[in-house]
Amino acid sequence: MLRAARGVGGRPGQGRGCPPAGLEVQQIDTGAFADDDRQHQWLEGSGFERVRTWWQMSRPVTSDEATLTGSPDHWEQDGVVFRLVRRTGAGMPDESDLREVHEVLESAFVDHFNSYEETFEEFLFRLREDPGHRWDHWWLAELTDDETPQPVGALVGTVSESSSGPDGSYVAYLGVLEAARGRGVAKGLLRTIIADAASRGRDRVGLEVDADSPTGAAGLYTSMGWKTKYVTESWHRDVPVDPDQG
Repeated sequence: MLRAARGVGGRPGQGRGCPPAGLEVQQIDTGAFADDDRQHQWLEGSGFERVRTWWQMSRPVTSDEATLTGSPDHWEQDGVVFRLVRRTGAGMPDESDLREVHEVLESAFVDHFNSYEETFEEFLFRLREDPGHRWDHWWLAELTDDETPQPVGALVGTVSESSSGPDGSYVAYLGVLEAARGRGVAKGLLRTIIADAASRGRDRVGLEVDADSPTGAAGLYTSMGWKTKYVTESWHRDVPVDPDQG
């Protein structure tokens, strides 16, 4: 998967265990809160470099927003259909739809920070490990300009469980193909997860966005009611790989 900008579609590249044969350098990724000076000093002293800043944002959800889109399972606006990933007769998600989600996110973030390729199988395996994973939180956006709908956007949501109040929803991935930007696809997908959260009795939708996102995503989020709760940073260190160590 080619990914970056969490909340606008993806997460920075993470270590995957043993590096592949022939790799000369392995990147180690870690994070810190933006105001944690002690952690910053420790990371700098250990050879890490601050490479990115992330805004952790949240938006309150009210019960009346359950009707924001009609049914969040399937609705249409201005030639764009927003729908849940289909289910098979056995209740499992349709593989072709899952592949469409993967392909949209691959293409949407090819030029973003720290992107790297991820196969369809790796993508599914990693997302299913998330404690908040739910198949009924995966949406596709399709243009209906032609006879055959064309997938141009995808949103993967998760559940943010709470032990002291209502649960929340979280935008783990949101991506829109460049050719479809300006058609209201991202805004429609965000409206969809807001309506879905409200219909489930949840009180918030969270996300993370790259402070330097090339798509200007933060402007869309703030215009729709998201506010930054706190700021985190990505820190990287490149470590030479010893070919004799396996």
